[in-house]
Amino acid sequence: MEEKVLIVDDEQSIVTLLQYNIEKSGFKTDIAYDGAEGLEKAVSGEFDLIILDLMLPGMEGTEVCKALRQKQIETPILMLTAKDDEFDKVLGLELGADDYLTKPFSPKEVVARIKAILRRTKKRESGEDQPFIKISDLLIYPQQYEATIKGDSLAFTRKEFELLHYLAKHKGKVLSRDQLLSAVWNYDFVGDTRIVDVHVSHLREKIEPDTKHPVYIKTIRGLGYKMEEPY
Repeated sequence: MEEKVLIVDDEQSIVTLLQYNIEKSGFKTDIAYDGAEGLEKAVSGEFDLIILDLMLPGMEGTEVCKALRQKQIETPILMLTAKDDEFDKVLGLELGADDYLTKPFSPKEVVARIKAILRRTKKRESGEDQPFIKISDLLIYPQQYEATIKGDSLAFTRKEFELLHYLAKHKGKVLSRDQLLSAVWNYDFVGDTRIVDVHVSHLREKIEPDTKHPVYIKTIRGLGYKMEEPY
């Protein structure tokens, strides 16, 4: 069965370019030209991935992304933005997007990103990871994309969970921001390590008893972060 990609963009030239190259690579596509139509199709249709423009008429891409995640629709989202602005990148990722590309972009890079995101999704859904990871009161269930602390369920965005899982899998090891960017976002954000810091901050708000004195995720000054067993 061919994998299907929903393209949500109001620029006809971009849509044509994306559709041609994505279908040439073996995927099926569907199109939406505004946010409301994109949201409707994403909710009712069966898609393996959504390409979502940030700036859309009526309903912006960030609103579409947020609405989908609130509806518990976890279809991977590759966000497109014409703004080379760190705030837009971080905002999209915080709202639940899996990756982003800044216009103008190479069609080959779009296809490469799609394949990378789908590989990660398949790996997660195949249950390759161990059933759970226990670190003190924190329990992480990779296959269910769930975690609890002292028995209470925690809510995460997709990237927050993937970052938590990666840190937990490498408990006791110091991981640089570049390592975390490469592992969790699957490519290098040159100069964008603030994305890691923002996500770590969000994780601490959810799992640390005192965010000013973290006991799970430690900052190793000048090097990166390390997940530890609290004592």
